[in-house]
Amino acid sequence: MNVLEVPWSSRPSSNCRAAGILENKASLTLWVNVLRNREAHLKLARAETHGRTMPINLATIAVLIFFTGVEASPDNAKAPAGALVLFDGRDLSHWVMKKDRAPPAWKLEKGYVEVVPGSGFLMTREKFGDFKLHVEFWIPRMPLSIGQARGNSGVYLQGRHEIQILDSYHNPSSPTGACGALYDTIAPFRNPAKPPQEWQSFDITYRAPRMDAGGQLVEPGDVSVVLNGVTVIDHGKFSNVTDRFGGAFDEKVGTPGPIMLQDHGARIRFRNIWIVPGQ
Repeated sequence: MNVLEVPWSSRPSSNCRAAGILENKASLTLWVNVLRNREAHLKLARAETHGRTMPINLATIAVLIFFTGVEASPDNAKAPAGALVLFDGRDLSHWVMKKDRAPPAWKLEKGYVEVVPGSGFLMTREKFGDFKLHVEFWIPRMPLSIGQARGNSGVYLQGRHEIQILDSYHNPSSPTGACGALYDTIAPFRNPAKPPQEWQSFDITYRAPRMDAGGQLVEPGDVSVVLNGVTVIDHGKFSNVTDRFGGAFDEKVGTPGPIMLQDHGARIRFRNIWIVPGQ
């Protein structure tokens, strides 16, 4: 989960990027966070150009992309043809509370829905098999919390397999508990997490595990996760319910299930949620 952040006062044009040159007339600061081991010890290195123009050729950019996964962010992406819009910022007609199927108790305003801590999970009325899912989320700043206590939530696929939401920006945590992980199962191999209080996005491609008539596993499930435009899980395999704390919809792995949004005590916001069911 190597992270490279490249803030500069005058960002290059797309033409300049295509030419393989980054030019900064003021200053360019490269902050490189290198994951030293699975316990997320970080080493920070800094380089400044002090006002000089800094050319970077295509080979250098390729190396940076390999280590950082920098790609275009799909935030606020429009739902494609054939998608079912689960939440457009205006109503929660596709959603109910998991615990009692009651109308949503979360806060709805200004184009987003916000977790009301203690109210419980939100889940879709519909159930899904294979699909592609887009979810945008916003994590509040929680400076007094660390690790799993900082901005925790999750998106449950078929109500059983959690893609973790966490403030993973300069917040070391267990690898399989980081933002974008298939919780407790598959760790993301990059960390493109944004700072808190910025909108972020998941694009998830999900193929459910295949079971036989007796409920025995025939073929593992397959999941790919793109966080903020960066692939963090690429065709990860799984077969188990990824919830150790009783939050899963049920234990019927491989059968259609809802999309669920977790209440883990943080005031996470969600917007622009849509799904393209598989064939």
